[in-house]
Amino acid sequence: MARVNYQYETSPRKIEPDYNRKSKKHKEEKKKKIKIVEDVPRQDIKISEKQRKKQIKLTIFALAAIALLFTISYQNSQISVKFSQIQSQKEELATLEKENEQTEVNIESSSNLSNIEKLAKEKLGMSKLTNKQTVYVTLPKKDYVESASEKIVIDDEDGSDNWFINLIEKLFGKK
Repeated sequence: MARVNYQYETSPRKIEPDYNRKSKKHKEEKKKKIKIVEDVPRQDIKISEKQRKKQIKLTIFALAAIALLFTISYQNSQISVKFSQIQSQKEELATLEKENEQTEVNIESSSNLSNIEKLAKEKLGMSKLTNKQTVYVTLPKKDYVESASEKIVIDDEDGSDNWFINLIEKLFGKK
């Protein structure tokens, strides 16, 4: 019976799937895909040379990939160790800089003249001089500084003078 493509209603017609065709094709495909393998002892199975090469290549590739991943993870662990060392050294540097600043402040505060005098009196038992402790020293009036007796002549032998001036000096005997 031929179907008419024209439809009088506004709702779409329901298409019924054709299960018979699909199921036959599906069953045939399953039959083609399934192969029956007999139980053969492992010793009797022969692997072709092509399959053996393929297995060796696959094994080498897998080992290389594992080695590469191990190398990358080792490098990352080394980087993290170095990074943590750098961070700890930065923290140590910051601590030392704070201590240095505190020491500088302590030095500046202790270098005050009144603080020095106070420490000298308390710790060292020192006191200010009195007139009785003053000792006067007399020095002779002779001057111990010697004047220069030699005349210093600066000789410019690098040829920086004018050649014409050198010629005149040689002719007339100056210099």
